[in-house]
Amino acid sequence: MLQDRTALQTARQDYARLLSAERKKILVCAGTGCVSSGSLKVHQRLLDLMQERGLPCTVELRQEPEQDALERIGVKKSGCHGFCEMGPLVLIEPEGYLYTKVKLEDCEAIIDKTIIKGEICEHLVYHSQGQSYLRREEIPFYKKQTRIVLEHCGLMDAESIQEYLGLGGYQAFEKVLFELSPEQVIAELTQSALRGRGGAGFPTGIKWQEVYQQKALPKYVVCNGDEGDPGAFMDRSVMEGDPHRVLEGMLIAGKVAGASSGYIYVRAEYPIAVSRLTTAITQATELGLLGQHILGTDFSFTLEVYRGAGAFVCGEGSALTASIAGKRGMPRVKRFRTVAQGLFEQPTLLNNVETFANIPSIINQGAAWYKGIGPASSPGTKTFALTGNITNTGLIEVPMGMTLREVIFDIGGGLRNQEEFKAVQIGGPSGGCLAKDDLDLPLDFDSLKKAGAIIGSGGLVVMNDKTCMVEIARFFMSFTQKESCGKCSPCREGTKRMLEILERMVAGQGRDGDIELLLELADTISGAALCGLGKTAPNPVVSAIKQFRSEYAAHIYDKRCPAGSCKQLARIFIDKEVCKGCTKCAKACPVGAITGKSKTPHEINEQRCIKCRACIETCPCDAVKEEP
Repeated sequence: MLQDRTALQTARQDYARLLSAERKKILVCAGTGCVSSGSLKVHQRLLDLMQERGLPCTVELRQEPEQDALERIGVKKSGCHGFCEMGPLVLIEPEGYLYTKVKLEDCEAIIDKTIIKGEICEHLVYHSQGQSYLRREEIPFYKKQTRIVLEHCGLMDAESIQEYLGLGGYQAFEKVLFELSPEQVIAELTQSALRGRGGAGFPTGIKWQEVYQQKALPKYVVCNGDEGDPGAFMDRSVMEGDPHRVLEGMLIAGKVAGASSGYIYVRAEYPIAVSRLTTAITQATELGLLGQHILGTDFSFTLEVYRGAGAFVCGEGSALTASIAGKRGMPRVKRFRTVAQGLFEQPTLLNNVETFANIPSIINQGAAWYKGIGPASSPGTKTFALTGNITNTGLIEVPMGMTLREVIFDIGGGLRNQEEFKAVQIGGPSGGCLAKDDLDLPLDFDSLKKAGAIIGSGGLVVMNDKTCMVEIARFFMSFTQKESCGKCSPCREGTKRMLEILERMVAGQGRDGDIELLLELADTISGAALCGLGKTAPNPVVSAIKQFRSEYAAHIYDKRCPAGSCKQLARIFIDKEVCKGCTKCAKACPVGAITGKSKTPHEINEQRCIKCRACIETCPCDAVKEEP
């Protein structure tokens, strides 16, 4: 247990020395993506091989004689490296070699060639367009990134408070605890212009100031880790890869706000994040960085992980706090904001994972440093999850203001198989659709708002020219409608009506006036829904109509899907030059849409055809064909 400031500084120095003393480190990615690909088995196999060859190794950092540590090699489970497309990933330090798609059978080569002989395993390094990239920082995926929140992810043992301390951890909290007043911290955050990374982009300094000014006690600090957007995994990766950074940000918030307890609300579908946060809280409590009279001061603060049941609406602040309080997770009318009456009707400082993870760096390096990154109105960096039809799926962190083109083509490597870019959905079900004309749009709060989209939590779903934008809108509306809490009729009924229209369109039953009706419903929902999630529910549909109205019109009037994606709009016909009149297709048709005499070419009645494709599967001579 660390009794005072001096003990904390001494521990930090000791662990920093032990970290630098390890002559090599083998960092195996243990983020969710790589774990699902077998990285934990790779980690265990590497450990077994080290023991078989009599090589001294450490799995966790601990106090040892320095000379002994010099002879050891760290074999550790790190957080997400980000380059998910290439997992499982193994990083060799201090050389910086990044090995990709590592299998169990590759482990012997890693130990025997790289660790023992110092040679490269050429078949494991990243290759692209005929070029090999030996080191992580040389790979185009990493080259344009600026990693602040993800600074330690992939570079440290994700479950070690000792390594976090050795890397300078809890230094910002120490500074706030002993040197800075709440007013000074708030002033620093206000000057930094940090905006909330949960989607709305509200100025963090203003929110902290409002909670600080509240007189009612007790106060609470709440971290929103309920990341529910399809294709988003930024917060999950931070919680898994650097949980103590999140805890440090919350400790600083507790000290500034005058709170004595806090909650981290995490989806139960994130078991690794829940486990590592729980471990981090236990470690910090055992060291005296959480609990009563922290480091001998009068500041006391406790933290608890609260597992959500997976309701998307619980990402909204008032629904989230209601859930923690044991109530049904439903938004409430904002007669009072969360800063005044949040959790248990008390003043509550609520930020998301990425926002809290930014705090230590700003305190350590100053507002001027932070504001020097990105545009003045949206400074700093933003994490994004790249998914969809993109070559390099994964987790990235880039300066605000970087263009969509740079993110997709320079970092993401462009679309798979040299396909043509069509659009990107940004911000999930609450976000919007950006097309080719938006590729040079800066990714920051204000620029995206002008374009009719939002950053949201940071999901980027990239789509190729074979993607149907009506079907994409239907998918997001289906998600939103299912996740609606049902409390207010504009969201409950309005999204249902919008979904019904979109389902008719993709089924070839669109009607004249459907586009106008969708826009009218969207306007009503966005203006009358109770919470922010309801108000933004129509965004994917509205932005898709704005960018691809002709595609909607083709579904309605031509009964055709330009992308060739909607199966119900495909045309199925019989090639009379090939058909031999065997009658097998007619016998297989469940609705009698195929007519013709034996040994003469048959025909399909397109009005009766239900597109079941039984005729295609049955025809022995490939006479039944399909065209978009």
